[in-house]
Amino acid sequence: MSKPRKPKGRPISGWLILDKPVDFGSTEAVSKIKWLFKAQKCGHAGTLDPLASGMLPIALGDATKTVPYVMDGRKIYEFTVTWGEERATDDLEGEITQSSDKRPTEQQIRDLLPSYTGVISQIPPQFSAIKISGERAYDLAREGETVEIPSREVEIFRLTLVDCPDESTAHFEVECGKGTYVRALARDFGREFGCFGHVSGLRRSFVAPFAEECMIPLADLVALEEIEDIDERLAALDVLLIDTSEALSSLPHLVVNDDQAHRLKMGNPILVRGRDAPVAESEAYATARGKLVAIGEIGQGEFRPKRVFG
Repeated sequence: MSKPRKPKGRPISGWLILDKPVDFGSTEAVSKIKWLFKAQKCGHAGTLDPLASGMLPIALGDATKTVPYVMDGRKIYEFTVTWGEERATDDLEGEITQSSDKRPTEQQIRDLLPSYTGVISQIPPQFSAIKISGERAYDLAREGETVEIPSREVEIFRLTLVDCPDESTAHFEVECGKGTYVRALARDFGREFGCFGHVSGLRRSFVAPFAEECMIPLADLVALEEIEDIDERLAALDVLLIDTSEALSSLPHLVVNDDQAHRLKMGNPILVRGRDAPVAESEAYATARGKLVAIGEIGQGEFRPKRVFG
């Protein structure tokens, strides 16, 4: 019987908060980070289109197990809408499908925004990662198919008009929940005004729980390739990582001792005691000596692990 192959790369774990440049795809960014860190596993928490810049949280190693908690977090985008043209992709990449000489006034824009705040119904763009009968919508769109994408509810916590530098351009900032398409907002704004519109600039500045100051420009990482000593280069990269448990900061937290940590890593429950101990939680996380041990649920006086970490 052959031995299982040892995974290539280092078993390093943590989050790198990349400041992704324009014209660089999210998958391309993950491949670059995986190569730079010589990591065994790598993945991102929320795609950014090539034409968008900004925060792309990238999980390395065991941190990939915490990706869903970041995907569910609030996000902030700064975006520019250009009026007068609707495009197939709802951004600069697509061909023009409709146009108009009409333009909204600044007051008309401000009056519209409250109707796009709160829980709203939104139809994702034709060029999106939504699956239709098992296929990605953007694959079908590239083949020339127009598909019916069902609307879905998304939540907009805050939507602000920043300024209108000219009659054809408006800058916005939006804080929104999971699954919101900024390109769809621009498309729908333009249709409401009867002037059409598309996103001509997009930057993501925040993905909960990571702050804007956590971002590392790709150029800074690439510059470290000039360090000839591989161990020195990897050490310089490793200090840029954020601990895996930071992705779980919105969950209840238990601090456990070494014996409890061992039990959890073996998949066994531990007793939860103390006056301030949580009574019932569908999800919580446990750490020992500052390191993430497990994600699990609390009930009937026990913490039961669902995911364990090395």
